[in-house]
Amino acid sequence: MTLPIQKLDLSAIEQSQIARIAGTNLTLGGLVSAGVIVLVAFAAHWLVTRSLRRVRERADRSRQAIYLLERLAGYGIIVVGAMSALSAAGLNLSSLAVFAGALGIGVGLGLQGVVKEFVSGLFLIFDRMVSVGDYIEIEDIGIRGAIMEIGPRATRVRTNDNVNVLVPNSRFIEQPVTNWTLKGDTRRIHVPFSVAYGTDRGKVRDAVLAAARASPFTLPETEARKSQVWLVAFGDKGLSFELLVWPTREAVKRPAAMHAAYTWLIADALDAAGVEVPVPQTDLHVRTAFGLEGDEALQRLGYGVGGPPRPSGPQRSAQTANDAADDVMADDEVETPEPPTARQAD
Repeated sequence: MTLPIQKLDLSAIEQSQIARIAGTNLTLGGLVSAGVIVLVAFAAHWLVTRSLRRVRERADRSRQAIYLLERLAGYGIIVVGAMSALSAAGLNLSSLAVFAGALGIGVGLGLQGVVKEFVSGLFLIFDRMVSVGDYIEIEDIGIRGAIMEIGPRATRVRTNDNVNVLVPNSRFIEQPVTNWTLKGDTRRIHVPFSVAYGTDRGKVRDAVLAAARASPFTLPETEARKSQVWLVAFGDKGLSFELLVWPTREAVKRPAAMHAAYTWLIADALDAAGVEVPVPQTDLHVRTAFGLEGDEALQRLGYGVGGPPRPSGPQRSAQTANDAADDVMADDEVETPEPPTARQAD
C-alpha cells in the first residue's frame, strides 16, 4: 500500500502572510524579493562608485565633476533600491504617508544631528567651494591638510603627516575655513629673514631673488605675480626682510616644508654672497668690580682686555642637502582603494 505523495505548493508558501502593516499584508515571497533587490542595489552601488573612483584617480581634469557624479550615482542607487524593495514587499507607499510623517518627526528629533550633517554634505558637493583635493586650514582647531573625501556625515582631511581627521560637514558651512587652493590656484607666501646692519641691501635683494627664481617650486614670474624682497623693519639685531614668492600649487599643499625649503635657500644664498646674518650680542660695560675699574675689573671677571672676543665675520659651512625642498617636490600620495565590504556605502 502506497501513500499519496503531496506536491509542495510553492505558491502557497510564497503567499503565506507573515505580518500586516498599514493595512498591507507582508508575505514571505515579498520579503524575499525585497531582500534580493536590496542586495542587488548594494552591489550596483559598490560597482558604480568603485568604477567612478578609479576613473577619477586616473583623470587629469574634471576630477570634481567625476566626484560629483560618483556621489549622486551612489545616493541615487540606494534611494531607488530602497523604494523598489518596499514596493516589492507589497507595501503601498501612499498608504504609509501618515505613518512615515509621524516616524519622520520622531527620527528628526532623535537624529537631527545626522540629518544636519547629511544635508551639509550635499551642500558641500554641489557648492564646490570646498572640493576633494583642495588644501584647507581650520585655524581654531589647528587642522591643515587635503580633503580626501566628503562623506554623508563627515569630511575626511588628511594632513601632511598622513593623519586622517574627520571633520563634521556642518563645520565647513557654519565656521570660517581657509581654502589655500580654491579653484586650483596658488597663493603668495612671506618668508622672513634678517641681515646685519651695514649690509648692502642691493646685494641681499639680488642674492635672495636669484635663489628663489632658480627654485623648481617657484612659479614663472608674470606681471601680476613677481618674486620680491621687502625691507620691513629695523630690528633689534639687524635689518628685517621678507621674501615674497608665488610657489607651485603642489608646494602650497606642504606649507611647513615649503617655508623651511625657502628659508634654507635664503641661508645658502646669503652665505654665498658673504652676507652676515645677525646673532644676539650683548655689550657689557663695567665701571667697578671688586674695587677694580676698567680692564682690571674685566680680567677679574674672567674676560680678556677689552671684553670677550667677538666673531669677525659670518661663520659659513658648505651647502648641504635641503631635505625640505625634497619634501616639497615629492609627488602626492595616491590612496589605495580599500578592499570591498558587503556594507560599504561610500
